[in-house]
Amino acid sequence: MHRSPPVLLLLLLLCCYLSGGRANRVYIHPFHLFAADNVSCETLQNHTSKPLDTVSVAPLDMAVLTPYERDPSERDNRTQDATQRTAVLAELLNSLGLRMYQALSGKRPGANALFSPVGTYGSLVTFDLGASKKTARSFQDLLGLSSGTDREDCVSLVDGRKVLKTLHRITSPVDDRLEDEITTRVWLFTRPHVRLSQDVIQGGRDFADMFFARGVEFSTDENPEQPINSFVEKTSGGKVKDAFKDVDVNFNLLFLTSFNFRGNWKTAFHPQKTSLQEFMVDETTTVMTPLMTHTGLYHYYNDKMRRCTVVKLSLSKHSYMLLVLPHDATTLQDVEAKLRTDVISSWYHNLHQGLLELSVPKFSASSANDVRDLLGNMDPEVESRLLGSQAEFSRLANTQTFNIDKAVNVVSFEMSEEGAASRDEKEAEEEKEEAGVAVKVSLNKPFFFSVMEEESNAMLLLGKIINPTL
Repeated sequence: MHRSPPVLLLLLLLCCYLSGGRANRVYIHPFHLFAADNVSCETLQNHTSKPLDTVSVAPLDMAVLTPYERDPSERDNRTQDATQRTAVLAELLNSLGLRMYQALSGKRPGANALFSPVGTYGSLVTFDLGASKKTARSFQDLLGLSSGTDREDCVSLVDGRKVLKTLHRITSPVDDRLEDEITTRVWLFTRPHVRLSQDVIQGGRDFADMFFARGVEFSTDENPEQPINSFVEKTSGGKVKDAFKDVDVNFNLLFLTSFNFRGNWKTAFHPQKTSLQEFMVDETTTVMTPLMTHTGLYHYYNDKMRRCTVVKLSLSKHSYMLLVLPHDATTLQDVEAKLRTDVISSWYHNLHQGLLELSVPKFSASSANDVRDLLGNMDPEVESRLLGSQAEFSRLANTQTFNIDKAVNVVSFEMSEEGAASRDEKEAEEEKEEAGVAVKVSLNKPFFFSVMEEESNAMLLLGKIINPTL
């Protein structure tokens, strides 16, 4: 039977190309941008066709906290091919990220949620590097990276490291940016004397700002994961605590990513205009929370069809936020049910500049998501093939049977009330006078937000705030 990527995904990609103003770019199938060298359709089998190149990992030692260093010579330079890979990969991860976010949000209807499409996509590509050819085909189908022409009995493999380098380019622009705006960390833990795939180790270095791999000798105490959690807490600067729970002492591999976004609004919210106001959590519940208010020129769009207002806030020269507030008599669930890549692209291209009196609650968000649960929420059969009972990881380590016991993605988002850049106050006031009467937009009830990378429009974060005080 002929296998091809889902028709819906291809249509979404086509819409993104056209709506993004890139219709004049010659279309290249995503597979060909990321294909391995001298690629051919390799016969599916439970073992690798050539000996696996493996490396030993250092034992966990609380006195040695240094990460693996990135190789500067392997940086994905800003060539035309690299730029096109970035644009195409952004479309792929956005499409999958929205599907996974909707499944996650649907499981948490009354709670805040935070999800990183780029971080989760990187985790899945890292797993793909260690997967058997049969499981790798399932990963490539989900990631939108399958060739679309393979026979049922073989698979053409992409170069996962090329994908991971491109992801790192999205989160770490080469020109100067706000320090520590985005930090990606990856940890791998395995048993002593297990040798991990060289590709997986190098892939972790390609993707993360800081990458750690350690072998763990468990003690017989009642809390065997304690040394791992202590190591993660120290190497994350205290940002990730109690990452693993209920770890089996006979585990094969524990995987953890941390995606931290910290930044400033490009236009400051002045503290003197921040006041405690009511935030309507639901029809019967309100909380008092600080609302920051600023009157100025913003890009926004009143989407009457989907009954919501979209406001763009610049965070830096490399990223921006879209805030989406449902209209009255419309729920956040109604808006989230319509989230698609073409919808968000249409919001972006319909933005127009106008004078707003914008009120935004002070909020931060964090979340720890089990990758297996994320996949299971979206499609239990997909989870079974990729990380569950049907998954095979013959290219991950030097042991015959090997599996990923736990895979956790930790995401955090924090913003300062201050602005990243100062503006001439007189100039700003003159612009306001010319713009006329300000339209009031107050995010005083549940809203959706996305943080986007400016150049590629890749989705760095997706989230919803139901209660900003939590």
